Amino acid sequence: MGYMSQSKHTEARELMCSGALLFFSHGQQNSAADLSMLVLESLEKAEVEVADELLENLAKLFSLMDPNSPERVAFVSRALKWSSGGSGKLGHPRLHQLLALTLWKEQNYCESRYHFLHSADGEGCAHMLVEYSTSRGFRSEVDMFVAQAVLQFLCLKNKNSASVVFTTYTQKHPSIENGPPFVQPLLNFIWFLLLAVDGGKLTVFTVLCEQYQPSLRRDPMYNEYLDRIGQLFFGVPPKQTSSYGGLLDCLPQRQPRFPSRQPCTGFQFLRVLARVCCCLCLSSGCEGLTVALIHIALTIVRCWRKETQLIVVC
Repeated sequence: MGYMSQSKHTEARELMCSGALLFFSHGQQNSAADLSMLVLESLEKAEVEVADELLENLAKLFSLMDPNSPERVAFVSRALKWSSGGSGKLGHPRLHQLLALTLWKEQNYCESRYHFLHSADGEGCAHMLVEYSTSRGFRSEVDMFVAQAVLQFLCLKNKNSASVVFTTYTQKHPSIENGPPFVQPLLNFIWFLLLAVDGGKLTVFTVLCEQYQPSLRRDPMYNEYLDRIGQLFFGVPPKQTSSYGGLLDCLPQRQPRFPSRQPCTGFQFLRVLARVCCCLCLSSGCEGLTVALIHIALTIVRCWRKETQLIVVC
């Protein structure tokens, strides 16, 4: 390429990008993919700084590629590597978001979820998960879709997106009643966990994992996620055993007082809340969170007394 030899990377890149779009418009996938890879090569050789316009151009090329082509896999891998700017991260959050939106439109929910997890778009992730759950999942699994996402966001130390995806999902999903408290015990656990993460108290974390063992054992990966979360936010030392084990396996193995799927009164939810409050009251530096929890508890009690039909699972 004469343009490339003269180090006129910008002009060459614009020309190649326009050519790729033209080939895509005429169904020439192979030629378009080749030019798309040359666009990336130009960005790499010129050591161009990451900018929103460039990320949007790359996402546009990605969206036009055949979803089943090997060229698309190579393109996205290379684009993410460039967008990381040599930081060793898994790609720029904005590019991940754009890729996630494209894959969502293609109803490739698994791949879309992966990219949302590496973006900062918790709200978009929640809306995608609602669609994924309602179109592909079982009604009994509505809580598991968001629980996995929240736990994975926390494993990536992204507390803000974890909170946003949980709040948005539980508000927008047609099969989830307003909460907290929620009918699904796993959702109650996630709600408590998000509060506990801000406090960073290991005693609270341990109480939650103990109280919600039946729900947490629905998926063996929850154990893995919670071990990592314990290390990141609660000072739990890394485990020295096999890939499975850790905090949950160290908890007492007792039968739940109530069947895991049987609804019970709102006071069972409050029982867990009371234990959390006690743990916080015995710790220093968590007065604000303690007051907030107590306020929530009192609010729920008032609702329970007013609405005698309130049913939750805990």
